[in-house]
Amino acid sequence: MELVRGIYNLRPCHRGCAATIGNFDGVHLGHQAVLGQLSERAVALHLPVTVITFEPHPREFFTPERVPPRLTRLREKVEALRRFGVERVLCLRFDDDLASLSPEEFIRIVLLDGLAVKYLVVGDDFSFGRDRAGNFALLERAGAAHGFPVVNMHSFNIDGVRVSSTRVREALEAGDLVTAESLLGRPYRMSGRVAHGDKRGRTIGFPTANIFLHRTATPVQGVFAVELFGVEGEPVRGVANVGNRPTVDGTRSLLEVHLFDFHRDIYGRHVQVEFLHKLRPERRFESVDALKRQIEDDVARARAWFEG
Repeated sequence: MELVRGIYNLRPCHRGCAATIGNFDGVHLGHQAVLGQLSERAVALHLPVTVITFEPHPREFFTPERVPPRLTRLREKVEALRRFGVERVLCLRFDDDLASLSPEEFIRIVLLDGLAVKYLVVGDDFSFGRDRAGNFALLERAGAAHGFPVVNMHSFNIDGVRVSSTRVREALEAGDLVTAESLLGRPYRMSGRVAHGDKRGRTIGFPTANIFLHRTATPVQGVFAVELFGVEGEPVRGVANVGNRPTVDGTRSLLEVHLFDFHRDIYGRHVQVEFLHKLRPERRFESVDALKRQIEDDVARARAWFEG
């Protein structure tokens, strides 16, 4: 799959595609329904499937002080989109220039001059352009004028309730990983590169793979039974802590995974961690010894959960 960053990197070979537009945070079942509809028509029309998305998330641009935690960083989103048949992602930098485009300018610059879109699918709540003034009706008129169909993909519901990134975040915040998985169509996962930490874990008998999350906020926090992918013998079971490590004065978000019966060096490996069961919230302990006793209990409970 090809990732194109910015309109200025579009080339003549990118013109002519079946496209959709959105943030696709989490790539949940509602997003997957859009991608399925798009892929079906793209095959019939012999067109590449293209997703137009934004970085940063528009809400991070407009209201950075109260932005919700992302379900997926850009790399995680691209990896998820690849699994659903997307051939090309156009990532537009969301800045003052993009935010100031009128809906008509966005259509001309991105959809017509940039991509020469031949088929377009959007969600039923999609709006775009300066002051969010663009909507489906405007896209439909543009499509009729320039010769490309525009399809309105209605909400995807489970038990009569719309699937959304907000619902996934709420489930994760509540520790309800079963509901989150039902909305995503797969267990929730986070990814990153295993980095050297302060190695405190090995001094108390629980070495960890440390993954710095590079996020201002995380959709999950606490201690979880997990499986790790991206190493030989995957998946490898373990117990993970997501948070700031208050007992040892941690100050930035970190994912620490203690892998069961695993002793290989995986520093530098890019790995994925699937969250399967929440054991407890993160909390501060009065001493490192108290923390060690709690980790022993966490490991025992996680092993018992896996053994079912």
